[in-house]
Amino acid sequence: MTKLLEDAVKVVRGLPADTQDDIARAMLALAEVEAGEAAVTLSDTERQAIAISRQAAANGEFATDAQVAAVWAKHGL
Repeated sequence: MTKLLEDAVKVVRGLPADTQDDIARAMLALAEVEAGEAAVTLSDTERQAIAISRQAAANGEFATDAQVAAVWAKHGL
């Protein structure tokens, strides 16, 4: 296990059980995709959101450090 993954697991251990389960499901889904065992089916809304995000990134539109810190603080991280 990498150091980054170990650090992430330590943080997740401190979260509520339902949040831990959500994160575990996401990790398992990602691992399956990486292993070629499953495909993620996106809705039209999800595809549109990704396209918007990619365009924003291409335009150099990123959250400021203050905005990122505010989101982390909002969620107690």
